[in-house]
Amino acid sequence: MAQFIDVATIILAGMLFSGMVFFAFFMAPLIFIKLPQQIAGNFIREVFPWYYLIFGLLSLVLSILLVAHQTRWLVFIVLACVIAFVFARQWLMPRINNFRDAALNGDISADKTFKKMHRYSVLINSLQMVGIFIVYYLLIN
Repeated sequence: MAQFIDVATIILAGMLFSGMVFFAFFMAPLIFIKLPQQIAGNFIREVFPWYYLIFGLLSLVLSILLVAHQTRWLVFIVLACVIAFVFARQWLMPRINNFRDAALNGDISADKTFKKMHRYSVLINSLQMVGIFIVYYLLIN
């Protein structure tokens, strides 16, 4: 059973990291390159809640596996990622969307706030990727 948990933990950490990288560096830019801006924006709004939900749940499962894997201190890194996924999905993303809507309706101050909050979301996601990579790296070494 311990060997199964070891393998499952490594596979899940690798899946999380590679999935996040794939979405951030390939899918999201490709959506905006290949689709008209209005359609791309609407599509991203529909995708991101699922992104945060799925990766948040997978991170939660990873944290449970890490407890069973006897690498409990790595749990804190992954739980920080879980909290960040919940924060981004439930608090940050709705506000970003509201400011984006206001900016598209001509509110200049909303555009500045949108850009600032979007940078925060990118920073949070980048830190999550770094955290998951660190966990993955430490698991495989």
